[in-house]
Amino acid sequence: MSEIPSGLHYTEEHEYLKPTDEDDVFLIGITDYAQGELGDIVFLELPSPGDTFARMDVFGTIEAVKAVSDLYCPVAGEVIEVNQALDDDPALVNAEPYGEGWMVRLRVTDPDELEDLLDEEGYRALID
Repeated sequence: MSEIPSGLHYTEEHEYLKPTDEDDVFLIGITDYAQGELGDIVFLELPSPGDTFARMDVFGTIEAVKAVSDLYCPVAGEVIEVNQALDDDPALVNAEPYGEGWMVRLRVTDPDELEDLLDEEGYRALID
């Protein structure tokens, strides 16, 4: 069974937003369920700090042994940091999807969009 932490926001496309200590700043990554479905992650193409995205824009791609998939920005915002550790070790996404496997740090420009995302129970219902 996939790990689904509480207190995060989830998309139907299997991305998550994890709150940080900074107001309106979230870490984005893919869920444990998604990494399990993809298999071994071998490469990520991620945006650069300063890039901006609208809700559900493609912000990058994730390549696994099985497939290449788009990554969707759950809410509108500006990328303020990219996880450089993934350049050297993309398998961190498999090992620690909610920890060291985060992808980008995003400053949300419209916090109201968070209300459109799934909570833990909604995401569990989606994947069950």
